[in-house]
Amino acid sequence: MITITSLTVLIAAYLCGSIPTAVWIGLAFYGVDVREYGSGNAGATNTFRVLGKKAGIPVMLLDIFKGWAATNMAYFIGVTTTGPTHSIAYTNYELALGIAAVMGHLFPIFAGFRGGKGIATLFGMVLAINIHAALLCIAVFIIVLLVTKYVSLSSITAGFTYLIGVTFVFPVYIKSVIVYGMCICVLILVTHQKNIERLMKGKESRINLFKKKVPIAFKDEGPTL
Repeated sequence: MITITSLTVLIAAYLCGSIPTAVWIGLAFYGVDVREYGSGNAGATNTFRVLGKKAGIPVMLLDIFKGWAATNMAYFIGVTTTGPTHSIAYTNYELALGIAAVMGHLFPIFAGFRGGKGIATLFGMVLAINIHAALLCIAVFIIVLLVTKYVSLSSITAGFTYLIGVTFVFPVYIKSVIVYGMCICVLILVTHQKNIERLMKGKESRINLFKKKVPIAFKDEGPTL
């Protein structure tokens, strides 16, 4: 049942996800809108690519926190049922709020609805709902990244790992969680369509994990779009 409280919290979750950390940090500390460089996305990966790890790490952590905080806003919604029904209802509220935050990241009202791909915010949501599956996703992401140096491939693989995790490794007997896992896979495929095309053509950019990045704001050359 939709109440004034639940609707208010849902809007708050969207607004939380809408905080454009990559854009605001880039503009505040480097005078750069990361959406005008690199892949054009307002996310952690593009921030790493454009401004380096000193900007990328805070953006990544804050984007994760957005998803985690928004999902945990379910605490403020009164769930009147008890027992297993209470658990299912509470989890459904978490899913709804987490999805609202991800939508906020993808289409941020504070940044002209031009956001990122939502991977870090998605991870924050997963972290709040199922920490074991989240840790499994981290492990897979790191392994794939170290082997291939493709952030996009690592993100895609980690996203599919979540569905496998909640279905087989750490089975969750709440159907909405499984459905959500399927939706994650679809969302990742949609938001990473261009990355997948570049991967298939062998044109996707690799990340150098150990090379020091010089922020683009301090380079002599102009932007490369």
